[in-house]
Amino acid sequence: MAKKHSYRFNPHTLSYERVVVTVRERLKKISFTVAFGLVIGVLFTFLAFHFIDSPKEKMMKRELASYKRDMRQLNTKMKRAEDVLKDLENRDDNIYRTIFEVNPIHSAAHDYGHSWDSVRNFNSKDQLEFTNQRISALESRLYEQSLSYDKVFKLAKSQKDRLLAMPAIMPIAKGQCELVSGFGTRYHPVLRYSRPHTGVDLAARTGTPIYATADGTVTEAGRNAQNRGGYGVVCVVNHGFGYQTLYAHMIEVKARVGQKVKRGELIGWVGSTGLSSGSHLHYEVILNGRPVNPVYYFFNDLTPGEFEEILEAASQENQCLS
Repeated sequence: MAKKHSYRFNPHTLSYERVVVTVRERLKKISFTVAFGLVIGVLFTFLAFHFIDSPKEKMMKRELASYKRDMRQLNTKMKRAEDVLKDLENRDDNIYRTIFEVNPIHSAAHDYGHSWDSVRNFNSKDQLEFTNQRISALESRLYEQSLSYDKVFKLAKSQKDRLLAMPAIMPIAKGQCELVSGFGTRYHPVLRYSRPHTGVDLAARTGTPIYATADGTVTEAGRNAQNRGGYGVVCVVNHGFGYQTLYAHMIEVKARVGQKVKRGELIGWVGSTGLSSGSHLHYEVILNGRPVNPVYYFFNDLTPGEFEEILEAASQENQCLS
């Protein structure tokens, strides 16, 4: 095939003349074409990278969207679990532990620093760290709650023994005694000054029976036991669960040290031994090493009206009998 040539019309000669293209012009044309192609190629590549996703990028974006959706659902489920656990903790503190008279163990609130709504727009690393912290805190609370329920279960199993160990009756039969002095500061009839009165004085005839107010073991019995000279003849019963009862100024103790006694069992008789101004029983309830008001433990023997009357009598600041 013959090589094609370019012609150009010359208006001066009124004829077509053959166009001779030099090597320089050819190189210039080729360079321009190549440069233009490079510019178009770079522009297309830029647009492709920034506005057109590759199959791999599309897959990664789908995975990221799925990850965010899963994280959101996970934190929603964790929030429900935390609400349920919080209700269990409240029940444990305010119902179960109150029944068994033990202290609450849970803190008032659990703060994770942020809520999920505040971190949902954070980067994936921060979201993952937040969720891990939340899971760790939830695991710790669940473990703590498990230990608490183990303790509550043991307390429930021992509740029958605990109730038997709690002083719940008057040490002298109702109608055979009169409460003449209550718990608190009272004037001593022998020492002639006011001092703490750590029990109640129940006036009764000498020889009136005295009964154990709960199940327990006798730890002291007789005169001058454990250097309690001012109390005369005494009997002390350890009931367990932190409870002890003391019976003083007795004329005689029937029970002996180491003896197991039951609630309502005869342990001795009323007298006026020691620093006493008359025949009576000085009775104390000791809880965890500290004397408490015995009147609050007479509930098994008294009607509500009788309890109000004896509580009023016990509150009067008067002279005790010992």
